[in-house]
Amino acid sequence: MKKGRLLALLGLAGGAFAYWKYKNLSPEQKEELKQKARKVGKDVKEATLDAEQTISEGLDKLSDKAKEVFDKATT
Repeated sequence: MKKGRLLALLGLAGGAFAYWKYKNLSPEQKEELKQKARKVGKDVKEATLDAEQTISEGLDKLSDKAKEVFDKATT
């Protein structure tokens, strides 16, 4: 139980520090940080879509192969 409390305290302290750092940034630095965050978000979204497409293609191939094998077995 103490480990969980310590992690919660560290998370709270980290959040407070991040807030303080952001609050003290210049407007230019804030905009740069926002642009970086948007870029990372866009990259993650693209990677997710690529992975989804790859998995979907693999599943389609597997499904076609299974149907082919089933058709051969039943004829």
